[in-house]
Amino acid sequence: QFDHEGLIHAISSEHTMFTEVLVALVVGGVIYFLVQKSKRHQLKSEDGWWGEGTPPDKEEDVSIRPYTVRMDNEELQDLYTRIDQTQSFPSLEDSQFTYGFNSQYLQNVVSYWRHDFDWRRQVEKLNKYPHYKTNIEGIDVHYVHVRPKNLPEGVTAVPLLMVHGWPGSFYEFYRMIPLLTEPSNPGDIVFEVVCPSIPGYCFSEAPHKKGKWLEVLTRDFQQFYAHGGDWGWIVTTNMAQLEPKIIKGLHLNFAPPSKPGLPMVLSIMLGRRFPKMFGFNEHDIQRIYPIVQNLVVESVKESGYMHIQATKPDTVGRGLNDSPVCLAAYILEKISTWTDHDFRTLDDGGLTRKFSLVDLLTNVMIYLAASSPPCASTRRTLARVLTMHVPTGFACFPNELMHTPKLWVQQKYRKLKTFTPMARGGHFATMEEPELMAQDIQNFTKMQEKRKK
Repeated sequence: QFDHEGLIHAISSEHTMFTEVLVALVVGGVIYFLVQKSKRHQLKSEDGWWGEGTPPDKEEDVSIRPYTVRMDNEELQDLYTRIDQTQSFPSLEDSQFTYGFNSQYLQNVVSYWRHDFDWRRQVEKLNKYPHYKTNIEGIDVHYVHVRPKNLPEGVTAVPLLMVHGWPGSFYEFYRMIPLLTEPSNPGDIVFEVVCPSIPGYCFSEAPHKKGKWLEVLTRDFQQFYAHGGDWGWIVTTNMAQLEPKIIKGLHLNFAPPSKPGLPMVLSIMLGRRFPKMFGFNEHDIQRIYPIVQNLVVESVKESGYMHIQATKPDTVGRGLNDSPVCLAAYILEKISTWTDHDFRTLDDGGLTRKFSLVDLLTNVMIYLAASSPPCASTRRTLARVLTMHVPTGFACFPNELMHTPKLWVQQKYRKLKTFTPMARGGHFATMEEPELMAQDIQNFTKMQEKRKK
């Protein structure tokens, strides 16, 4: 017997699929022509003066000065006084971390901070690596510079710049530094590592003028590799755009799409039905779809801080500077949620599942010890990411704040040499999974060095 209903259903399904494809092509085509085509632009490096007042008549001091992390007894006692004076309030019942840092658990963190955390011991740990400051266009820039101790004869260390983001610091890299400068595998590359504090963060002076955001450049090397995540992604990307001949290779673990080209639009519309056409795997499908929930709702939930910091950083910064407990809650809540979204449903935010309170509070203390504004305006840098033509490696961690499939990364980084789906890890991967990150940097750099030879 002929199956009329089956035939009608098949024709209907084919018609629906054809309609979806046709609509996607039309909409994608319109967007393609509305959005300016990506061109091979190159940012131009500009000289400027970002210090206080007007530039001095004398020649700029480019000397490099040793620096030591410290906090005297008076400053430490003032911190303890402000912690003791904080006032708590109850969170909503069964809210865990869904409305921010749970107040009940925050009291546990504050108690540990006040009575068990040894800041002086952590200062010794911070100072185990050499710190320096140098003046760049009127601003004192801080950085950690670690040279390999026992470099084998005939081996040349490969310079690597690693740039942190917010609300992190150079301390994010402390567990990874020895893996790069003293690798256990004889066949691994030995790195010489520089970790700067972004201007306005931690121990680097903030710009005193509006306008172009200061790029972090090093004066130690003619060529080097660069790694970045979070704001370190955009800093290193801009550096590679400014000086493509100086950056030998760029390694990233965060690269959110900034320009919806036609391939990305089509992949969003058709990727769920035709995943192989766009190189999507099962994890890509899970992170992208449903589109409204994963790409829109989640972004809105986790981006409120960015809007206020990009528009009114001085307002929120004043409150966070005045209250160390407020600053700790503000920073640690991001570390909890951005490490794993599911941590929002836990009473303790899952903070100690991936990190120790010692390391987390050390990061907070760096901001407090530096008396630097914990917020920075971000508007001026967002528009500066153009198409990249520097060899790039990308480590794709499964719990990253914003998932970026390989196809989307390639739209911006045209010389994408490696794309590694990582076994585990989230937004703060350098601190959470230092071994995995160090190995991916090794693999990418080995490939580039071998190709160069």
